[in-house]
Amino acid sequence: MCGIVGLHLRDPEWYPRLGRLLAAMLGQVAERGPDSAGVAVYGDRRRCPEGYAAVSVLNAPPGLADAVSGIGRYSDQYQSQVLITEAGATTVVAAPMTPAELVDAVRAAAPEALVVGSGSDVTVYKGIGAPGRLAGVYDLVNAQGWQGLGHTRMATESAITPAGCHPFSVGPDQCLVHNGSFANHATIRRELIAEGAVFDSENDSEVGARFVASRLAAGEDLDKALRGLCERFDGFYTLLVTSADGFAVVRDAIACKPAIIAETEAWVAMASEFRALAELPGIDSARIYEPEPERVYAWLR
Repeated sequence: MCGIVGLHLRDPEWYPRLGRLLAAMLGQVAERGPDSAGVAVYGDRRRCPEGYAAVSVLNAPPGLADAVSGIGRYSDQYQSQVLITEAGATTVVAAPMTPAELVDAVRAAAPEALVVGSGSDVTVYKGIGAPGRLAGVYDLVNAQGWQGLGHTRMATESAITPAGCHPFSVGPDQCLVHNGSFANHATIRRELIAEGAVFDSENDSEVGARFVASRLAAGEDLDKALRGLCERFDGFYTLLVTSADGFAVVRDAIACKPAIIAETEAWVAMASEFRALAELPGIDSARIYEPEPERVYAWLR
């Protein structure tokens, strides 16, 4: 079943309200996914200051900040500048490095940790349990930024673990959440592995995320990457995909999984059910519609 919510803010005056609005939306789809909940927030400078990168990890060992700041060539420049935020199963590490440098530093300092998100703008949180409780663990109501998405999961294709939670963030500042099931994910997984991809879970949604990431890395935009996914993937799905400057929604050819979009001059919102949008300020004057099958809806910052 699963529940999806997403909010893309067009008006900077709304940025301080992002977390509170997203938390309220997430609560309205909790019944669709009681197993776990994950969120991603773009632009939350509490957790990822300007000039920093952030890496979200699972299975973080104690003392990770000291270990990261003391790694090789990073030790002199970054000593005492590493920020650590613990949020349940997720630990967010931030430092004044590039995202690639910080990912390398985290993996060198904690080989047993699993990187589940990275970028200069995004912080990703994953955990199992009731979505309402997890929103509190993530301190979602106090998050600020320009874009966010959330997912409540009812597992069908893989185990209920933090690693199997959505969103899947496998490229810098990229996220994907999915309601549905990909029928041919095993075939595409093998193809991506042959191209060099390394997978972190057995979740079919991760296959979609890595497919999109490979297309974006090749220079495609979100619209073209998701049109390619529609051509290549079988099954039923509603997807919300975000990047450093974009927010996109697409459904399969049958469109049996619910989705609704609302737009105003101040924001664009998407959810699995209207009730997740009903309390957004300005919803009474919003343009509200159901996305058409296999049509990509995309917005840029």
